[in-house]
Amino acid sequence: MWKTTRRSLVLSGLAASVAPGLIAQTSAQAVKGPRPYRIYCITFRGLTEVERGFRDYLSSHHIPVELIYRDIDRDVTRVPALLEEIRAMRPDLVYTWGTSVTLAVVGAYDSPTPERYINDIPVLFTLVASPTLAKIVRDARTPGRNVSGVTHIGSTEAQIRAMTQYRSFERLGVLYTSTEANSVAVLSEIRQLGRANGFQTIERSFRLDAKRRPIADGAAKMVREIKDAGAQWLYLPPDSYLGTVAEQVIVPAAMEAGLPTFASTEQLMQTGALLGLVCRYYNLGQFTAHKAERILVGKEAVARMPVETLSRFSYQVRLSAARRLKLLPPMSMLGYAELVGAGDAAR
Repeated sequence: MWKTTRRSLVLSGLAASVAPGLIAQTSAQAVKGPRPYRIYCITFRGLTEVERGFRDYLSSHHIPVELIYRDIDRDVTRVPALLEEIRAMRPDLVYTWGTSVTLAVVGAYDSPTPERYINDIPVLFTLVASPTLAKIVRDARTPGRNVSGVTHIGSTEAQIRAMTQYRSFERLGVLYTSTEANSVAVLSEIRQLGRANGFQTIERSFRLDAKRRPIADGAAKMVREIKDAGAQWLYLPPDSYLGTVAEQVIVPAAMEAGLPTFASTEQLMQTGALLGLVCRYYNLGQFTAHKAERILVGKEAVARMPVETLSRFSYQVRLSAARRLKLLPPMSMLGYAELVGAGDAAR
């Protein structure tokens, strides 16, 4: 993960003030030339490669911006206070990371209380898996409201095909967080595809504590339950909490049970999954910054800016996991798959 310090960063006309917590203060340095565009960035779990790609694109294109970061540390109840700060600050653009943050900032398009949300300042989201199912926009081609952005996963149908090409299945296991809109939306699509294509979903959700925050208690046992119920794959959805426990808990439990794992995101692929159809987070950040440039410099109307994703995804296979599972990829895949972890120790 991209790491930074509390001090401001000034790179090629780009001032980035880093606020790792809710109450961290902005301390951006002055930028020579025209008044910098002010972008208010709300992150979910600290700075990632997405933010590094976003920053680097703006820097390399010499776009003067002041980046003001606020991180909610996976707690969406912190967002209302940030909305008050946004209203007082009046930035030129609001950047949101993930479905939960984006919904907390703009609300669903059919919300009965739109005044609670930001609707008079352009909002640009990134890392949202299914903005239409999450009710962020009605139509990805024409959002129709002051919000647009970038998605980060291939279509759910394409992911199902990717799994099938490696190993056909009749039962698909899914472990997810019931309080994360991203995960719930993708699970809904998987259920629909299962009904249409004749496969069954075996589902388990992380337990929640008294404050409805996900916890890892019993997660390894749930992986074994999914395997015992006949699942032939464990699908790892675009789920932020899952990403924090996958490497230490979920993937090792799946490997021990002999259950292959499919990663929907680059982060999850890096936790040791066998297979993934992923886009690079850094590239996603650059593409998001390109859209920010069109909004800020090109003055494009956000309501008419299509929600898009990268045109190319990587089909990745982890050889160390394949060897341990005795599930090597079909020879036909070797011409297009990206082999990763060839030198890894067996997990």
